[in-house]
Amino acid sequence: MSFSIATWNINSVRLRLPLVEAFLESHRPDVLCLQETKCPNDAFPFKRLRKLGYEHILAHGQKGYHGVATLSRNPILAEERMDFGDVGHARHASCVIAAGAKRIRIHNFYVPAGGDEPDPEINPKFAHKLAYLAELKLVHAERERSEGISSILVGDLNIAPLETDVWSHKQLLRVVSHTPIETEGLLLAQSSGAWTDLMRVHIPPEEKIFTWWSYRAKDWGASDRGRRLDHIWSSADLVENLTRIDVLREARGWERPSDHVPVIAHFDL
Repeated sequence: MSFSIATWNINSVRLRLPLVEAFLESHRPDVLCLQETKCPNDAFPFKRLRKLGYEHILAHGQKGYHGVATLSRNPILAEERMDFGDVGHARHASCVIAAGAKRIRIHNFYVPAGGDEPDPEINPKFAHKLAYLAELKLVHAERERSEGISSILVGDLNIAPLETDVWSHKQLLRVVSHTPIETEGLLLAQSSGAWTDLMRVHIPPEEKIFTWWSYRAKDWGASDRGRRLDHIWSSADLVENLTRIDVLREARGWERPSDHVPVIAHFDL
């Protein structure tokens, strides 16, 4: 059977609900994971999204900031929310769904951006980001696999780890999201958890991939100063089932867009 999962930092789900609806109607992923929903749970647009066939929704939000939500066409069998750093931020939600003969736990993350200054001594937001990355190592794909559950981790991880994940490695080495301490921390979390970076399974590391373009760019498409901040990882057992990855670059040019675009992973299970 075919199975697809999409991740998208929507930058306010209520503001961009028409874009979400249009995306769901045109692409029909089995699961859509949203980040930066900026919406408390009691104001989340459950009704409109369920009308599109996404009856199973796990929302973890707060007013004005952060927030994640997972929309599924398949029933949610279990759910969990983790508060890394114990600071009360709505940045993670996970759920277990059945897809064919597999049970899959889906982790939906919104990692802290980290502010502007890449120095934890003077920037508490950056210190929080580094602490969050250290705790991210606790999310272990193979531990879940040993329990008979496959794993997928998606989200806006707010780090572009490879040189080809940014428009200029040299110019961004001291810019938050691509500093060595961040990229090393993310890659360590990935290896410690036995995760596979699915975007780089089908798209070679030598090839540039961007999923985010700043609002500050007057002509984002012409300048193409992007970064790959959005990721899809999986446990090792799902790698052979991956058929393709789609990065919807055109979504950055939609009316009143998010600065991130959807990424979709397709599997044959």
